[in-house]
Amino acid sequence: MDRSVSRLAMLIAGLAFSPGAGAADRTITPLSSDWRFVQGDPEGAERLATNLEGWSTVTVPHDWAIAGPVAEDAKAGGENGFFPTGIAWYRRNLDVTPVPNRRYFVEFDGIMERSGVWVNGHHVGYRPMGYVSLRYDITRHLRRDGPNVIAVRADTAAAPSSRWYTGSGIYRHVRLIETGDVHVPQGGAFVRTSSITAGAAMLSVSTEIHNSSTTPRGAMVEVVVTSPDGREAGRTRSLLTQVEADRTQLVTREIRLASPRRWNLNDPAMYRATIHILDDRGDVLDSETVRFGVREAVFRADTGFWLNGRNIKLKGVAVHHDGGAVGAAVPIAVWRQRLIALKALGVNAIRTSHNVPSPELLDLTDELGLLVMDEWFDQWNVAKTPEDYHLFFSDWHKRDTADMIRRDRNHPSIVLWSAGNEIHDTAYPVQAKAALRSILYIAHATDPTRPVTMGLFRPNVTGDYTNGLADMLDVVGQNYRETELAAAHRQDPRRRIVGTENGHNRINWLPVRDNPAYAGMFLWTGIDYLGEANRAGWPAISRYTGLLDRTGAAHVRGLERASWWSETRVIHVVRNAIPTAAGPATDGAGGPNQPVLPAMIAVATPQPPVALFDDWTPANAKPHAETIEVYSNCRQVEAFLNGRSLGTLPINANASPRRWAVTYVPGEVRAVCRDQGAGDISDRLRTAGTPVAIRLSSDTGTVGSDFDSMAYVRAQVVDAKGVTVPNAAQLLHFSVEGAGELIATDNGSVTDHRPFASPDRQPRDGNAVALVRGAGDGRFTVRVSADGLKPGTIALQARQK
Repeated sequence: MDRSVSRLAMLIAGLAFSPGAGAADRTITPLSSDWRFVQGDPEGAERLATNLEGWSTVTVPHDWAIAGPVAEDAKAGGENGFFPTGIAWYRRNLDVTPVPNRRYFVEFDGIMERSGVWVNGHHVGYRPMGYVSLRYDITRHLRRDGPNVIAVRADTAAAPSSRWYTGSGIYRHVRLIETGDVHVPQGGAFVRTSSITAGAAMLSVSTEIHNSSTTPRGAMVEVVVTSPDGREAGRTRSLLTQVEADRTQLVTREIRLASPRRWNLNDPAMYRATIHILDDRGDVLDSETVRFGVREAVFRADTGFWLNGRNIKLKGVAVHHDGGAVGAAVPIAVWRQRLIALKALGVNAIRTSHNVPSPELLDLTDELGLLVMDEWFDQWNVAKTPEDYHLFFSDWHKRDTADMIRRDRNHPSIVLWSAGNEIHDTAYPVQAKAALRSILYIAHATDPTRPVTMGLFRPNVTGDYTNGLADMLDVVGQNYRETELAAAHRQDPRRRIVGTENGHNRINWLPVRDNPAYAGMFLWTGIDYLGEANRAGWPAISRYTGLLDRTGAAHVRGLERASWWSETRVIHVVRNAIPTAAGPATDGAGGPNQPVLPAMIAVATPQPPVALFDDWTPANAKPHAETIEVYSNCRQVEAFLNGRSLGTLPINANASPRRWAVTYVPGEVRAVCRDQGAGDISDRLRTAGTPVAIRLSSDTGTVGSDFDSMAYVRAQVVDAKGVTVPNAAQLLHFSVEGAGELIATDNGSVTDHRPFASPDRQPRDGNAVALVRGAGDGRFTVRVSADGLKPGTIALQARQK
């Protein structure tokens, strides 16, 4: 080819685009501080000039509903945990002076819900769904002479609109994005592995180039891939392409990676693709950096799930989007604490029920090596609550589905999409199949690399396995009734199957464990969550169905789960208050203040009967029948009572716990792993005496001062020997001195109505927790005191990012 002719053609194509020194890269400005806020719906709140008397100043993310108060007559009822709902407004000045050939966007990771956005009094967008991320082009509404004001209306007044606690307000991060007229739109960059071997991987990098100007523009795409160790691993540049005015052009480039480091559960290696949009001179018009992983994930009909050639059982849990005491505005440090605690129990997968999570949560699952089922909807055309998304599904589901997938499709942790949970449309097969067909078309077009499932609800009742609905799914998912799903697979061995929602009992686990076709299961739930308290009724504000409680501490059922799921040796000893003869009733259920009931109805009363305790301090201190129960994956376990051996028991093939019936005496219960080479793996319980002091511990010694930083300071009421006193009743008072601040306190109780922001908290089972963060740079001290107890103190270091 004549290079001079080629160069001339490129110049002609780029004549309409004269960036010169004016070309500039993308800039992103967080919009977290200095928001004015009012709860209510004042007239004219969207106008450029409005009376702000009575408005407060807040930072976002912000969930105003978590402050309460909870009330039995709350409009959203038990579904929302009896927390308040309503309309609120946010306003903020934008420190921006628009310049020619630049575009300005405001991007919200989530507004709950039915949100409207205005800039300088001009309405720029509306979205009914509260979980989808939003980006609005505000360029034409900005003034060069200022001021520029953004106003947001968040509306949860139509209630109940959900079956769980949603939160209210701008509850996720917000940012201002400035790009060139020619730029990558939201979700417009997609990196996927088209082939992979031990020696090389081929990447397909698809980039959308959008031209927001009024004339055609010339642009090129340059992709630079950086390996997990920070070295350049590949580079490519496209030819100049012509993008028509107000149009989007797709450019796809292939890059070969030599000796790829695969993203795996134990080595979650992350690559980066930096994508530059260039003009004909090579000047940068826009850039986007995409984090991705190189991996091969496959669901098979006969052997379940495979990751990078290894057959893995999905040991998953469902999680809701709230963070307990912080509500729906969840710092990433809260999720980090929770996910690490779940991994310690053997969990390797997360189901986002029943909505897409925050982008930061998926960044974290990428980082920690957790697999994800990313779910989109809890209802389609048929309602579950009167004001829920069914009102908007027909008009909005196509756009919402595409936007949710485009935002998340680069995350290697996501291996499965879910189109819905227990969708009630399935009672009307024609309607249900039409809706599912619409969703699947968008899903497969937007991301052809991942399969789609959904949590079918009583499919044998609605005929899903015979009317064709189930077989529209790439992977057939069913909630509960594990043997039914196994039978559906036997009926058609081509079906790929996964338990999308499952109970905690052994009878739920064994069919999945022992059937190779089962890809795995997702427990309901991984963590206790706010709302859906209508099943228990007032005064309950949350569900008690997790492996972890709201504070991130393990329930007894979580300890048992570790004995089934952990890949390292574990041993946990608990006290079973039900005599051995009644043992089967406690399999897989129970925990402190936990009823012995099936998982689907695990909270039947606000103060349920108890069976299992993580202590050796029964209310009855006289001699009586007790059962020592041990959860362990050790082949042999020996139990002791006050140093006297009770004998050694082998592991049970049916995953039931090992039990020793004893007559209670105070002292110490101990269980020891007797496997060869196990070392000193043991657990013990000791009888508690009179409470005398408060002991503090923290999950970190250093904590940041930004929103996403948080430290958990745990307070335990202990006796003179340091044993936690489970029946301690003293009111604990938390305080912070120095460069830190107290954000919330909690004890995990389903009936504690004290505001989470309160510094006072009653212990539950001898424990309570404070969530604190830094306030600048320097040291700070957390102090916890109570009448009649020696106070506890702990020093932490704050750092300013």
